[in-house]
Amino acid sequence: MKCNFTYPIQVYPHQTDYAGVVWHGAYVNWMEEVRIAYLESLGMTYAGVMEQGCDLMVVDLSLRYKRAAKMGDRLVWLAIVHPLEGVRSVWDYELRSLDHQILYVTAQVTIVPVNPKTGKIMRQIPTVLAQILRGHCPN
Repeated sequence: MKCNFTYPIQVYPHQTDYAGVVWHGAYVNWMEEVRIAYLESLGMTYAGVMEQGCDLMVVDLSLRYKRAAKMGDRLVWLAIVHPLEGVRSVWDYELRSLDHQILYVTAQVTIVPVNPKTGKIMRQIPTVLAQILRGHCPN
């Protein structure tokens, strides 16, 4: 089952360039915030993920810029969390205006569990995290 999650943001000066346009790296930071907020909405902190001997690493990332976001804009990230594919978790994103009429960015991120001690991809996701990523959607 796919899960949908929304995360509102406001663009602050430190997220923009000299012209007041959002710096490209800010989008990647926001997507990480969305993933952490999603986990927290289901009762799993990132510290909790780490306590299970697991880190989540981005192994694939693509972004398509449709329109420039600017300082002061209030926007919303829409995330679709796909069911696990083995140990891979695929997330689709859209950044839209609050009324959802204007599309700014589309993106997709694939994350995998990594053992923080060895740096190697884990063959199995810790059970609690796997349950969350297998489609237990927030209310």
